[in-house]
Amino acid sequence: MTARLFRHQLWTVGADTLPDAEPVGYAAECSVCRARSGECSTPEHADAWILAHVGGHPDHLTYRALTAQPRRTWRRSTG
Repeated sequence: MTARLFRHQLWTVGADTLPDAEPVGYAAECSVCRARSGECSTPEHADAWILAHVGGHPDHLTYRALTAQPRRTWRRSTG
């Protein structure tokens, strides 16, 4: 068996604002039937899906707005 010693380090997490970060994504989900839009590039596109969905299902009146924000972790400096 091999023993390994790892130094404890402090990590943090936050929004990924680097140039290679994934774009923020938006979607909508029907609270009644759990149907979900595809990934949208703007919240307005997700809202358009909601309006199209309610047009076909007039009794589906509640929805969830979903936002996917890219996150990144990094080691914090210790001094």
